[in-house]
Amino acid sequence: MMKIDIARDYRIKYGNNMPTLTLARIMYNENVEAFMSVDHARSTLRIIEGKSGNKMRNQIKNKSLFMTDERPKNPWKLPESEETKYESFFIKAKKLAVLSDIHIPYHSLSALGAALDFIQVEKPDAILLNGDILDFYQLSRFGKDPRKRSVAHELQAAREFLDVLAQFGAKIYYKIGNHEERYQHYLMAKAPELLGMQQFELQHLLGLHDRGIELIGDKRIIKANDLNIVHGHEFGQSIFSPVNVARGLFLRGKVSAMQGHNHAVSEHTESNMNGDIVTTWSLGCLCELNPAYLPINKWAHGFAIVDLSENGKDFHVRNYRIYKGKIL
Repeated sequence: MMKIDIARDYRIKYGNNMPTLTLARIMYNENVEAFMSVDHARSTLRIIEGKSGNKMRNQIKNKSLFMTDERPKNPWKLPESEETKYESFFIKAKKLAVLSDIHIPYHSLSALGAALDFIQVEKPDAILLNGDILDFYQLSRFGKDPRKRSVAHELQAAREFLDVLAQFGAKIYYKIGNHEERYQHYLMAKAPELLGMQQFELQHLLGLHDRGIELIGDKRIIKANDLNIVHGHEFGQSIFSPVNVARGLFLRGKVSAMQGHNHAVSEHTESNMNGDIVTTWSLGCLCELNPAYLPINKWAHGFAIVDLSENGKDFHVRNYRIYKGKIL
């Protein structure tokens, strides 16, 4: 394969948000036989991105990966920055089902089954798995029971669950939560040599590409019309933990939004001096409610359906509770 083709494949795979230098390092490490150095790999990327001058731009026939954004001014000739752009992820759908905090293989069969029964009737055209779909118990930094399920078992159970979801015929999105991040943190701490290798990426281990599932990472805000959706860990650790999770989300974001993460079903609404209404929601979980590490808690089962208007702005949230396998 020609160097240009390799560079094009890597840019398509990792997207435009990854800095050229970072991508060049990954590309060089995985293709040392094709590139003499990281700089060589970076120069090749700059060619397919249209950053190597007008003469080279004119010679490239495939201009689909040219980056048209104006490059930041650098009159002081500062070293190249690896700053990344933080951009929202947009979901276009008419009806969106949102499932959060399943924590496979510690999922609740009754709660998850009830949610899937409901979704089967609703027939959404998109399903958002809003983080912590996997638990990754054995990769936790906390004390672990060696008798618990292995990572291999968790991954296999998750693949089986994704195959079940495929039966609904909806577009599926998989948002990375803090428990999925355990895997990345484990690699960084224990096996940094494996970082960037495709066969060890979570999306490869789960077979997301083969199943047509789109991965959403990097703590990105999801936009479904004017509704903002996060897993909940994007705000980081804080001593601020309100009784009403939805109100805490309002105080942090000040926009209509939805989150999981706290395993609590709540809603909060406020209006401003102009009469504009802002509502926030927190979603229940679909995992066991009384785990050994925290048997006494205020968790609740639940999920949501979001009806989205075609004007690209309006939405209607139906935030459901599940109690003893029944949807309330």
